[in-house]
Amino acid sequence: MNKPQPPAYTTSAISFSFWPFIGLSLKREWLLVFRNRADIANPLIFFFSILMFVPLGITPDAKVLSSIAPGLIWIIALLATLLSLDRLFVVDFENGSLDQMMVSGQSMFWIVMCKCLVHWSVTGLPLTLLSPVLGLMLSLPTTAYIALMASLLLGTFVLSMIGAVGASLLVSLKKGGVLLSLIVMPLYVPVLIFGSGAVNNAAVGLSVTGQFAILGAMVLLAMVLAPLAAAAAIIISLRNH
Repeated sequence: MNKPQPPAYTTSAISFSFWPFIGLSLKREWLLVFRNRADIANPLIFFFSILMFVPLGITPDAKVLSSIAPGLIWIIALLATLLSLDRLFVVDFENGSLDQMMVSGQSMFWIVMCKCLVHWSVTGLPLTLLSPVLGLMLSLPTTAYIALMASLLLGTFVLSMIGAVGASLLVSLKKGGVLLSLIVMPLYVPVLIFGSGAVNNAAVGLSVTGQFAILGAMVLLAMVLAPLAAAAAIIISLRNH
């Protein structure tokens, strides 16, 4: 008597089960974001508030503002991204969703990746799209606008990925905002240096190839390493909680 053979799993079957999982994960994260609209508004309000007060607090001189604009915009973008990171995993931890995700059999790597993508899309991406307006407010040379948008597009994604690692380490702490800043700030420094450096070079007519090559490498490394580290930290935290 012939024994029944196990089903043959093909590439199409794997893709069929993988992409619906990614789509449902992204949909869930978007629903959570729109239920807490303050998570979208707070970084943008913070970003514009600081930039509006800079000319009043420093000087309205266009030459001075244009010289500090690249670094200033990048520093404020960094702080705005950091503002919403402490809530990245806390809500799911408090309502038990993280425990369900861990025992569901789905890859925590892709769950973390989806969370990072949604976080970047509601923080870094809006800041990137609005950056020409911010450059205009600070008298940034028009030759640097493309470099500003491109550097923010790449850099803020890396900031979200690095921030996810810090947030995952403190997921079981109710008030870990200060510790989160201490953990991720040193890791943000290279992104800040090369991001603002690209805008500075573009403003004075120098090449930006080197800065963007390094930012691109950071994006690739962050996409591979950050979700792995964050997923491992979450699993360890849940098991020891």
